[in-house]
Amino acid sequence: MAGSGLTIVIKLGTSSIVDEKTHEPILSILTLIVETVARLRKDGHRVVLVSSGAVGVGLRRMDVDERPTYMPRIQALAAVGQCRLMSLWDNLFSHLRVPVAQILLTRNDIADRTQYVNAQNTFEQLFDMGVVPIVNENDTLAVSEIKFGDNDTLSAITAATVKADYLFLMTDVDCLYTANPRSDPDAKPIEVVSDISTLEADVSSAGSSLGTGGMSTKITAAKLGTSAGVTTIITKSSKPGNVHEIVKYLQRLQEDGSAADGESRTFWLLHGLMPHGTLYIDHGAYNALLNKASLLPAGVLGVEGHFGHQDSVRLVVVDRPSPDALNGDFLHHSQEPKEVGRAIVNYGSIEISHIKGHRSTQIESVLGYSDSEYVAFHDNISFHPEDRHSHPVTPALTPALEAWKSPR
Repeated sequence: MAGSGLTIVIKLGTSSIVDEKTHEPILSILTLIVETVARLRKDGHRVVLVSSGAVGVGLRRMDVDERPTYMPRIQALAAVGQCRLMSLWDNLFSHLRVPVAQILLTRNDIADRTQYVNAQNTFEQLFDMGVVPIVNENDTLAVSEIKFGDNDTLSAITAATVKADYLFLMTDVDCLYTANPRSDPDAKPIEVVSDISTLEADVSSAGSSLGTGGMSTKITAAKLGTSAGVTTIITKSSKPGNVHEIVKYLQRLQEDGSAADGESRTFWLLHGLMPHGTLYIDHGAYNALLNKASLLPAGVLGVEGHFGHQDSVRLVVVDRPSPDALNGDFLHHSQEPKEVGRAIVNYGSIEISHIKGHRSTQIESVLGYSDSEYVAFHDNISFHPEDRHSHPVTPALTPALEAWKSPR
């Protein structure tokens, strides 16, 4: 495998691979998935499949019409179906001479640090051997206290475990919508989510009768994935070739050199790290940052939250208060304070609250030491797309989506 390859996790829901009414495997989609994984591997990438479907396949094998509600019965069907499901994957992948491995997990398997590291080592060995790991929750033994709850959550935790670059959540819609597109003709697609806390989407609908998820579980998975630095993409399971096209496009961006590196880092700074607090900066500091300057303490007006050295924080631009204004009055300005980006800081919240408004030459006299003349280095600062102006960097996901959506 090429050393420059990416690590990609692809999650498939039950409704994507098992017919909801007949419970028969949807061989057309399964075959396309196998071909997509083989193409990704040929390009030098490491791929993990997180595959639901054991209960659905078990229903078919035992000629049961509906998913039961009695948990031991469900677990028994999962035991029957898991064998059939893995046999099916193994047969399909064998046509392309791709070996696969089964990994069954419960929350207990990652709650213990030693077992978590063992899981990482197992994945690493499988990658080195050229094997595609196929992950599912161990439904035959898990009880509610140790279950992940759904394979969307499991896929996000798996992506974090293998330090994946991308997590693809394959579903029966092509992206996230403001409402359920199957019942609301006015539903509009949401192609890129810059701040998941501001998301306005209808995620109330449940998954299929066979599955346990729905769009809400995918949002939860996206939160988990992005908090671990994994770019999460929701796309249509009936068109798995989209995965290959998106990855190819992002690789072309990376091959362009430093611009692509900056783009990837920008996306990570904005979406991969959980902010632990807020820095309020004035317009002068903001304009300087847009022109590739680093953040000086003189430009910081206020600090909110408790965070440490090298933590991620929000950057919010506010008007500088008049000299006779009370401390903190910038928070009550008539114009709503606006978050413009994120930064990784060189000092903790307590230190910055002491040095804010001071010159860099005064840091040592204020704190008794000086680790840096800057509150944050320019390379550790990123702006939201609409706020970049002279610092233009487009989020990595946007051109990728446009690339495979546009006609060729």
